[in-house]
Amino acid sequence: MAEYSPNIIRVAVPSPLRRLFDYLVPQDSQQKDDGGRADVGCRVAVTFGRQEVVGLIVAITNSSDIDIDKLKPINKLLDSVPLIPSSLFELFNWAANYYQYPIGDALFSTLPTLLRRGEGLPDLSTRYWQLTEKESPINDEVFARAPNQQALFDRLKENGSVPDSIISTEFSRSALAALEKKGLVESTLQSDEGIELTNILKQDPLPLNDSQSRALNNIDQHRFNCYLLDGVTGSGKTEIYLQAIDTALRYGRQALVLIPEISLTPQTEERFRDRFNAPIVTLHSGLTDKQRLLAWTKAKTGAAKIILGTRSAIFTPLCDPGLIIIDEEHDQSYKQQEGFRYSARDLAVIRARKEEIAIILGSATPSIESLRNCDLGRYKHLVLADRAGSAVQPDWSVIDLKSEQCEAGVSASTLLAIEQTISNGHQALVFLNRRGFAPAIICHQCGWTADCRSCDSRLTVHRARNRLICHHCEYQQGIPHLCPGCQSQQLVPVGEGTERSEEYLAKCFPTTKILRVDRDSTRKKGAMKAVYDTANSGEPCILIGTQMLAKGHHFPNVTLVAVLDADSGLFSPDFRSHERLGQLLTQVAGRSGRGDVRGQVYIQTHQPQHPLLEILTTKSYVSFAKTIMAERDLLQLPPFRYMALVRAESERSGEAEMLLRTARQIAESHVMPSKKLEYLGPLPAMMEKRAGRYRYTLQISADKRSLIQPLLASLSIALENHRSARKVRWSIDVDPQEL
Repeated sequence: MAEYSPNIIRVAVPSPLRRLFDYLVPQDSQQKDDGGRADVGCRVAVTFGRQEVVGLIVAITNSSDIDIDKLKPINKLLDSVPLIPSSLFELFNWAANYYQYPIGDALFSTLPTLLRRGEGLPDLSTRYWQLTEKESPINDEVFARAPNQQALFDRLKENGSVPDSIISTEFSRSALAALEKKGLVESTLQSDEGIELTNILKQDPLPLNDSQSRALNNIDQHRFNCYLLDGVTGSGKTEIYLQAIDTALRYGRQALVLIPEISLTPQTEERFRDRFNAPIVTLHSGLTDKQRLLAWTKAKTGAAKIILGTRSAIFTPLCDPGLIIIDEEHDQSYKQQEGFRYSARDLAVIRARKEEIAIILGSATPSIESLRNCDLGRYKHLVLADRAGSAVQPDWSVIDLKSEQCEAGVSASTLLAIEQTISNGHQALVFLNRRGFAPAIICHQCGWTADCRSCDSRLTVHRARNRLICHHCEYQQGIPHLCPGCQSQQLVPVGEGTERSEEYLAKCFPTTKILRVDRDSTRKKGAMKAVYDTANSGEPCILIGTQMLAKGHHFPNVTLVAVLDADSGLFSPDFRSHERLGQLLTQVAGRSGRGDVRGQVYIQTHQPQHPLLEILTTKSYVSFAKTIMAERDLLQLPPFRYMALVRAESERSGEAEMLLRTARQIAESHVMPSKKLEYLGPLPAMMEKRAGRYRYTLQISADKRSLIQPLLASLSIALENHRSARKVRWSIDVDPQEL
């Protein structure tokens, strides 16, 4: 029987258990010294098992299924006011339930690390330095042989007060300390919260063409609306983002902008800072814990007006939300693939609806899901069919590799086109979505290949590092000199990677700068900036890289794009592979001809007559997408049917498969046969063994979400309590993007 008390709170703690935990709030600790009270969204320190952990209050109740005498009191109330606003807290709860993830782990995975540890919010006051009102006159002797002190003194005299961050950048701390010791300078603290903008723009907006103007005029920021901004590459989508943000700022609101990759942050942030006087913060995994917490706090308090971030930034609290923008909305990076498997794009739409604000999904290659939502009238479709300014769409050419001589993946026709591009003083971009020197090494005598010991994959040759590396589990070893099978010295790298193609192009063009862009070449800080600086200088060069080059970059001097291998996505068993191939080819092709010179795109393939390639190269991505949608409708695949995967992995293949057989039996026993649910599996994952664990999947699909969600909720509880699940890692992936 339930016990009643007005001081019971339900707390989420970081735990794999799918439940909340009841605690008591003693009368003498209900209120903090500063007047705050225990409320939903506040953190508390509680005893959980044998340790003290930080929890979040999810509900306040007067009853518990556990005897009141057995409930533990909280140890401490950590927040005087809720850390998370109610509308965002509702989104957290909705996401945890929809994606079938333990609510405690879901909530805490979205918070900055320092908040998870129980630390408080940072002080947002900025330290400023100014001259004191010293009565004695300042003469030349005060700064004798101290020119740095003189320069700093003059700067403060001219500007009145200067932020400490500027002082640290332009002057030495010793000069500042010397002036302070002489009583000539003093510091003050000024709060950045609630900043009001009087002059929003640094630069005037660019003029819009007719289609841009129509799109911008159709965006209503006074209520919830979801807009799909479908514009060809170079059509000026970013300018529409900027002018829409300008409108939001003039309403006194904040704008949240998501981008798919950290590598896009520097150029995007630079463009925003060039346009706006408004305070901007960025949020991504490359920040330190302190930097992330400071940016998060500025967004929460309203000190930051524009918040730029990657996937996890969708959970950032805003003081005055006004607009959400998802750039490259089709990108699969918006779907978390481990742990809390949420889709930032889909949650952004849900959040915009809860906040009653507008959201813009932008892409030159919209996802099939978003196009389907436009067809159903859920999203408003805004189309930009032409490039902005004088730029025009590039010309496409298909190179049949069966009739061409190739070296290092580069055909003779492609090499000639690169030579002509460089001789004309322009830049070429060579795209190959495989890093390393070669994807495999083989013995010419006995056929031995270097395989990963932990994965069903071969080790990739990285000649620059003299290593063989697995791109799935990061296992690595040195490149052998002798074959382990027959002791032959004839070990041959097979296939092409970016390193090999770079080496070949460097031999062909010894006086031309070659810039390789992949995960290996951009590890060092500032590497991407060096690439941008060289590309933007206009000097002839060759950019070669992986899909890091395909996403959102603006290289106005690139007039040739060469795709070395267009076949990789044509024969994958994943039903999304064709869509992704079309998006990738269209995106990388869009880097060409963004300036005044018409671009060229060379597509190398062994399948020049493949119907999807023909549609993509002779018509448009729109026609390509319509073909894909018709196929999905015919086969009843997402978005025409809803899907979830139950994933399992274990050190023994039989254990993972057996758990999923049990999961299927449980699912089938919970649902009446008349329900329109379909099951496939358990089946081995596309890469069955990865990082030493065998992986299996069970696919569940239905024509309505309302059929899948209750089943998954029951199944997750049943599996959590099942004995065999203790030996197996398992998870539920709702709306999976990878099979």
